[in-house]
This record gives sequence, C-alpha cells and structure tokens, in this order.
Amino acid sequence: SLWDVFLMFGILSVGSSGQAGREDLNPAALYPWRQRSSGGLSRVKRDWIIPPIRVLENSKQVPENLVQIKSDKIFTGEVIYKLEGPGVDQDPKDLFEIDDKTGWIRSMIPLDREKYRSFTLKAFALSPSGERLENPSTIEIVVLDQNDNRPNFSQKEFAGSVYEFSVPGTSVMSVTATDADDPTTDNAILSYSIIGQESIPPLRINKTMFGINNETGAIYTRDVGLDWEVVKGFRLKLQVADMSGMGLTSLANAVIHVTDINNNPPRFSPDLYTMSAVENKIDFVIGWVNATDNDEPGTGNWETKYTIAKGNPSRNFAIRTDPVTNEGILSVVKALDYESQEVYTLTLTVENVNPLSIKAPKNPVSSATVVVTVVNENEAPRFIKDPIEILVPESVDPGTVLASNIAYDPDNAKLKYDILRDPEGWLIINHETGEIAARKPFNVLSPHVKNNIYNAVIRVTDTDAGGISTTASLVITLWETNDFLPQLFPLMGTVCSESGRKASGLFLTAVDEDLPPHAEPFTFHLQDINVSANWTIIQVNETHAVLRPLVELETGEYGVTVLVTDSGTPSLSAYAQVNVTVCPCGKDGECKTEAAAIFGTRVGVSFIALLVIMASIALLLLLLLLAVAVGNCRRHHMKKGEGLLVGDSDEDIRDNVLNYDEQGGGEEDEVRHYNTLQLAEPSSGDIPLRKDYPDNLPSPSYPRKPPADPTDIEDFINDGLEAADHDPNIPPYDTALIYDYEGDGSLAGSLSSIASASSDGDQDYDYLNDWGPRFKKLANMYDPR
Repeated sequence: SLWDVFLMFGILSVGSSGQAGREDLNPAALYPWRQRSSGGLSRVKRDWIIPPIRVLENSKQVPENLVQIKSDKIFTGEVIYKLEGPGVDQDPKDLFEIDDKTGWIRSMIPLDREKYRSFTLKAFALSPSGERLENPSTIEIVVLDQNDNRPNFSQKEFAGSVYEFSVPGTSVMSVTATDADDPTTDNAILSYSIIGQESIPPLRINKTMFGINNETGAIYTRDVGLDWEVVKGFRLKLQVADMSGMGLTSLANAVIHVTDINNNPPRFSPDLYTMSAVENKIDFVIGWVNATDNDEPGTGNWETKYTIAKGNPSRNFAIRTDPVTNEGILSVVKALDYESQEVYTLTLTVENVNPLSIKAPKNPVSSATVVVTVVNENEAPRFIKDPIEILVPESVDPGTVLASNIAYDPDNAKLKYDILRDPEGWLIINHETGEIAARKPFNVLSPHVKNNIYNAVIRVTDTDAGGISTTASLVITLWETNDFLPQLFPLMGTVCSESGRKASGLFLTAVDEDLPPHAEPFTFHLQDINVSANWTIIQVNETHAVLRPLVELETGEYGVTVLVTDSGTPSLSAYAQVNVTVCPCGKDGECKTEAAAIFGTRVGVSFIALLVIMASIALLLLLLLLAVAVGNCRRHHMKKGEGLLVGDSDEDIRDNVLNYDEQGGGEEDEVRHYNTLQLAEPSSGDIPLRKDYPDNLPSPSYPRKPPADPTDIEDFINDGLEAADHDPNIPPYDTALIYDYEGDGSLAGSLSSIASASSDGDQDYDYLNDWGPRFKKLANMYDPR
C-alpha cells in the first residue's frame, strides 16, 4: 500500500529539552515569521526528523506519489521545492521527481531492490530568486523486497564419489544454491531435496540409496548394497526452493561414482600350461599365462604381479606383466641345457599390485603350473676356460705339452682343433685331441711379447652338419729363464805401462740378452794364475769393472782372459780374451806415439838406433813412391783401352797381386782369401759415446757370405752399411775406423780365378753401371767411348 502522508516542516521538532520555556510564550517565539529582520525572512532554526519512506519494488502504479513536503513558514511570495540526490540528478537518474509547487515526491518507474535497496535524497525550499528558505531536509526511501528471484544452484551438475560397500550415513558430497532476494525475509530461505535417482547402468538398483539435508545440501548414503561390480554410479535430480520450500524452485543434477575397492583377488584361468624352449638361447618369450580380476581395470586393484614360486632354482626363467592385457609373459633369461635337464615344472602365483581390502573374501592365493620342455639343438663346442692361461718358462723344450683337455662338445660330437693366431710360430696343436705343445723355445724379447705375455687364438670345430666353431684366447705368461751367456765388452783396449799411474786401466762391462734378474749384476774374474800375477780386475759397480796391471809392463800386446758371470738362476759364465795394448802414456794419461815415447824416455837413444829408424822411414817412403808410380802406369794403360784385369802377357796374374798381412801358404797355395774386415775395438778411453743408442747393446750380425753374382755386390755393401749404421758399439760416423785382419777361413774365392787370356779391349764393363752409384766412376773410367 502507498503511504499517503503529508509532511510539513515544523510538525515534529527536536530541541534541547522536551518542555517549552517561558520564552516559548513570547509571541516573537511563537510566530517568528512575523518578525522582520534586516535580512528579510527570519525563523528559529529547528531540525526535523522524517521517518524512512517505504516503497514496494516492482510496483506497476507509476508515477506514484510517495510523500509531500511543505514549509511551515508563511511567505508573502512563492515557495519553490527542489529535490537532489541519487535517483534524481545523480545516477541512477530519473527514478524520482518532486513537484516544485506542491512538494510531492513521486517514483517515476518501478524499482528493483536487487539493484537499489534504498535512496537518500535532499529536499530544499527556495524563493523564486533561489534563496534558501529552510535548511535542506534528508529523505530516506527504502525499497521493500518481493519474492521475484528463483534460487540458483552453483553448478548445473555436481560430481562426487563413494566407496563400494559404504555403510548408511556415509557423507558423499554437498551441493549449494543462492537466492538474490532479501536474506532477511522468507524470500531467500532455501530448502534442498532429491526428486529423482537413476543407477548407472540403468535399472541395477531401484531402492533409494541417497538422502540430502534440506538445509545444508549435504548428500549421504541411506542404504547398503553399493557394489562396484553391480553398479558403477548414480545420477540424482536435485531441487532447491525458497520460502522454505514453498516458493520458487530450481533443478540440478548430481552424478555419484561408486569407487572400487580391492575386494576381488586375481585368479588363474586356466591353471595349467605347457610350453617349449630351445636350449642355449636367452631373452626370448616362451608363452603367456592369464589371470582374471573383477575389480576396476586399469587400477592397482586390477593390475597383477606374477611370481615364479617353485621350479626355478637357477633363475633360468622370468615373468613380467603385460600392462595392457594384465597377462603374465614368461621368458628365458638364462640359457637352458637339454643335456642337463629336459623338462622344467614351474609353479606360478598371482597377486594384485594393491593389497586386498579387509572386505575381500579370505581365499588362498591363486597358483598355476607351467610345464616347459627343452628343445635340443646342435650346440657349438665349449672351451673349459676362456681365456686359456698358461705359465711357461721361455726356455721350454720343443715338444713340451703346454695344455690339454681344453674343450668339449655338449652333443658329444667329434672335435677338430687348430691354431688361428700364433705370430711367432711357437705352438703346435694336435688336431684331434687339442693338446697344445711347444714347437720351439720362446723368446721373451719378441716384439709380440708384451709384459711377458704372449697371445694366441685357438679354434675348435665340431664335425656335425654345419660345423659350428668356437674360439678362445690362449694367454701364455713367459717365465724368464737364464738362457744367454753374458758377453764381455770391449775385447781390446789400451792401458798405460806405468803401474803407479792413477786411473790407468781398461773399463770392462758385459751385455746379456736375458732380462732381470738373469742379467746384471755381473762379476768379473781372472782365471789364469800367471795372468793374475801381472793383472788385476776390480769391480766398479754391478755392470762394470776395470782391468789394471799390477806391475810395470813392457809396451806391447797382451792377451788377458776374463771370466764374466751373470746373476741368473742358475748363473751362466763366459770366458773372453781381452787384447790389451800396453803403451807409454803422457801426462794426460793418453798413449804417446812411438817417436814421442822414444824421445821422451830418460834413457838416451844410440846414434846407430837412430840411423836404423831413419833408414826404415826412408825405405817406407821409397816403397810408397814406387806404389804411386805403378798406379800411374796402370792408369795410363787403362786410358789406352786395355783390360782392367788382364795384362799384355799370359803370365800368372798372381805375380802382380800385392798380398798384405799374408799368413802361411806361399806360392804353392793356390787359394788366396779375402781378408774380412772387422771393426777393431779401441780402448774405452778413445771411444766417443754415441748419443743415438743406449749403452751395452749387442752388435748386429754383419753379412759374411760373398755375393754369387756381381749384381748382388750393391746389396752386399748396403747390408753391411746398414748393419754398421745400427751397431751401437762402434764410434760415431765422423770417427776414424780401424780395420784389422779377422782370420782365415773366409768363404771368398781364390784370386787366381781372375786370370784371363783375353785382352783388355775385349772386356765389357757395362755391368759396372748395375753395381750402384759407388761403381759409377769406375764404369766411366773404362767406358770405350
């Protein structure tokens, strides 16, 4: 209903006291507008309290008069009323207006409490000139609520879950709704209810399984019988109504999922399997086993794990679970041997990944039996050990058996043995029995021996169809033995004839091809008693000794026999004769020349002896000149085209050959041998040290066999040159070389075979061009062009 209330300023006043004083009886106080003041109208200022004006929302009777205001002062002129505030001249505008002549306040359009619950306005009384006649008054307009808003659920569909076999009263979920109406009225008091239930899958359960608190919206179980294996969930239709369930309503859905618990243990189906597996193979599948579980697939309540409980002591088999099908996959992880075992009987068990619920039946764990038959196949031979390790002394006798019974065939086939790798050719094998023996002694200094280990490869092949082969490494550890005699070095040298001279002696050492501990330290001894009277040998260190005279000896050549012994077990000794040249020495300890020795002695030399020496020198000079003249004459004949090897007569060419350092024989000896040249060993004090080779290494063997064909001379010379270049015991390249007669027994032919009856002009010397650059000049000398 509308408020038809006419309010005028002055009806209700609020002062400092509830009783009127004497001044109130004063006409000026009772009728203040009758008094004029210098400023025009005057009145006693008072505050008026106007109660709130209540307006029902959604009113269709617009415009509607709400309240009228009037001033209680009588004016001679016109009074104009104005209204200000939200809903008038402020947003939202044009909701209210005031009749400026009558003072009526009207609502212009229907109001909505959900948008604007109240309005606070200011009312003014003004003169036509705009002067305020009264203080502004505050007018409160309150919009009254109507039930014009339905309650709304916060979601169109709610989702929840509950474990199967939950007891009644178990909380499932809560739903909520809101109402835009005034919460202090019944328009916003809500009530919840379940108006429909449908099982998933449909028609599985017909009884009411859930209830709802009509005030809070909490959903709970009402009855037993929630079984995931029977029903997977429920769809509920919910309703909410305001006015405590008697007003406006809204609908929503709630889907409740029944959650599975692990109340069903897995069971094998079937529980007996037969499979086969080929021997000697690994990491291959031999079959599948199956177990069923009624719990929810894809969860830990459904996933299974299989175990081989019995029949797998050597762990030849393994089983895993297929994550998609939940089947057990049985495989071989360790090679089977048909000859050892032909059939395996396995017992398998199955369980879930998650533990069973206490609500599950108390049944024993399911098991199954798997019978695996091993399939035989032709197997490769097998070595008993790989690698085959042998410890052998390097000086093993040829024919010594090193290893036997090294392989076998699982199928008892006949085997054939051979050696695939033996770089030194030290081994021999029996092709039928596989017995390995030494072909010849070993040498630890071989380049194929590393850290005293020699490696070979043995192969064994069966003789069945296919001929399957297997190889194994043969690792021979060589045991060092004392095989080589120590060699004394050097075998010649010089010492000073004065026995009292300090540091006078010849330093000796030894070279042993054995390795420690069968080489140094060496010991040096003088075995001859007569020699020991004049000489002594003093050990300097483990590898060197010095040979010194005990008395002052005459100058000349002396042969001293020295015994050198190594430290091997057993030790080996060797005799060597050292050719020592005793000579007078200068102050620097070096040997002096013969002349210097003569003139440097304290004893004078007789005049006759001096003449003999001078005559000898003159004779030598004469012989030298004669040799030069003969050479020039020979060269003159060569220039005339005469032969190189044949003279003008048929005389024996031996008469024209000069023999130096000839020993024995005579003219009747028809064989003259080339004297093979050997590098003499100067004394240790005269040998310059070579920087490109370590000390105490053995000398290489020089080529001794003369060439059978002149075209091989170049190779013969080059081989000798290469051996000399790599000899660590000779002086450096820029040192003078001393050559000496080595002895008879040379393999060279007789010089008598050089004779020829043909003339020099008949000789063809073109073959000298094939002997290499060293004979190029000689070939040019005899070139007929």
